[in-house]
Amino acid sequence: MVRHIHDRGVTLVVVEHLVRVVTELADRILVLDNGHVIAEGEAGSVMEDPDVVTAYLGKRFGSA
Repeated sequence: MVRHIHDRGVTLVVVEHLVRVVTELADRILVLDNGHVIAEGEAGSVMEDPDVVTAYLGKRFGSA
């Protein structure tokens, strides 16, 4: 259903924790961590952002 709405060009706001779902649907992504915006932009660049990696995977996987 969401895919059908998206394909019609309708802007959607989706709150989702599953990264795969978000990257398949979204042209642009905004990532929140504890209520604060830590990244915003196209899916590829946002998912490579060190702050996003740290927020999702922890400091061990984020930038040093």
